[in-house]
Amino acid sequence: MTEFNNPAAGNTSRTNGLAVAGLVCGIIGIFLLNIVLGPLAIIFGAVALRQSGVKGSGGMAKAALALGIFDVLLFVVLLIVAASNGGFHWYVGG
Repeated sequence: MTEFNNPAAGNTSRTNGLAVAGLVCGIIGIFLLNIVLGPLAIIFGAVALRQSGVKGSGGMAKAALALGIFDVLLFVVLLIVAASNGGFHWYVGG
């Protein structure tokens, strides 16, 4: 009987935990706290990509890097839009 991830069976697929963490940070960063989670996704993705070592592997790490960069750029764009509209103002009814 063959089990998953059994090196004796030649099935040695492994997932890097840092790549998964970077991917999760990048996806959540699109919607919440993109200036915090974006750089975390970039760091986790870069470290995971370096750890993968084998050329052609590290798809999740590359996706984490791309999403982290997207999160940071999204924050910059939102900051520019807010500044061009006069910033954020609290409205107190009255």
